[in-house]
Amino acid sequence: MARRRTKKRTHLGARNGPAQVPAANSSASRVPKSMVIRIGAGEVGPSISQLIKDVRTMMEPHTASRLKERRSNRLRDYTTMAGPLGVSHLLLFSRSTTGNTNLRMAITPRGPTLHFRVEKYSLCKDVLKAMKHPKPGGKEYLSPPLLVMNNFTSPPSADDETPAVPKHLESLTTTIFQSLFPPISPQTTPLSSIRRVLLLNRELPKSSSKSSEPSDEGSYVINLRHYAITTKRTGLSRSIRRLNAAEKLISERKNKRSLPNLGKLEDVADYLLDPSAAGGGFTSGSESEVETDAEVEVLEMTTRKVLTKKQLQTQHNGENKASRKEGPAIEKRAVKLVELGPRMRLRMTKVEEGVCGGKVMWHEFYSKTKEEMKDLEKVWEQRRKEKEERKRVQKENVDRKRKERGEGGKETEGQDDAMEEDEWDSDGLENDVDEMEVDDEADMEVPAG
Repeated sequence: MARRRTKKRTHLGARNGPAQVPAANSSASRVPKSMVIRIGAGEVGPSISQLIKDVRTMMEPHTASRLKERRSNRLRDYTTMAGPLGVSHLLLFSRSTTGNTNLRMAITPRGPTLHFRVEKYSLCKDVLKAMKHPKPGGKEYLSPPLLVMNNFTSPPSADDETPAVPKHLESLTTTIFQSLFPPISPQTTPLSSIRRVLLLNRELPKSSSKSSEPSDEGSYVINLRHYAITTKRTGLSRSIRRLNAAEKLISERKNKRSLPNLGKLEDVADYLLDPSAAGGGFTSGSESEVETDAEVEVLEMTTRKVLTKKQLQTQHNGENKASRKEGPAIEKRAVKLVELGPRMRLRMTKVEEGVCGGKVMWHEFYSKTKEEMKDLEKVWEQRRKEKEERKRVQKENVDRKRKERGEGGKETEGQDDAMEEDEWDSDGLENDVDEMEVDDEADMEVPAG
């Protein structure tokens, strides 16, 4: 008799079944998740498409690495699915008609949104080609990178002048970038899980009073670099390191071509002391020395002998005190960063409330007077009242229809509310690709007031 098929894809007990879905209050659901999206698929070009793939790899593992976009997709499609999928950040790449590459970083579901212009970028393949010893990707992408930020808060000026970028916006930008990855606890996070570094360095604005170059005082420019962390033992020559590597290769039964050839030598000391023997030796003291700033002390990863009951009793009685005083073995390792790519130079142009649509909190090229700000506040207050009125009328209509039908449809009410929210949040978002063209053309205009 044939064996009955067991459903393992969508039913209870499956990998993605109801039992495997994390609860809403669990720690797994609070991990930041992101989507790297290209707006206008096929219109951004092959270079930007490859840059988006590199950024997805950089954002691993909590990102949609195999997301496929269509030309018919709009921003509303992604914001609608962000809630059920637990996506907290949207990184939107687009290209304007003038050829500028733009990046929008939004936090779902309420914003805010940071607008950047990608002034320069280098793909991962270009970075690897420029390196003499590139490092291919491996287990580094199984854990999120360590985020390192520099100069995100500008130092106070000596003249007590009002900074071009307000302090609260600097702290807001810092908080948004910090929320991209899960926080790291020094007490609980294992050191072996930190394998990559994402470096964000802000270029401090330069004043034009001392130079003839154009002023960069009101700009907010961030340089992005992505590195892999590699370590090696210090205080050992190259020949000893090759012997240690040979022991691992023999135990793992891997390729033995890199093993040192000691067949023509009479003693292993000839290999250790003669620089020309078997292609290595003590050539100079600087070969095994590194800077002390790049050294860290870690516990030596060695196997420990399992003690018998008699040995444990002897150690417990204090007869083997000398071995207990030694403590755990500690070794020094040199830390080195190997760049993985991509590189980007981001220039922040605008900060606004909401998800890619809302009140502008800061703009690089336009400044408004207090009277204009008050007028804008009145406009947004009027829009808020109109939104509340529409929601009230819609709720009354739903209640009236429910009473007429005699049905208690809670699902219908939830769907209507969701449709209303989508309708309001998507105002002015039909032209996602061209919405930042105003920023591109603003370079040629003089900032107002």
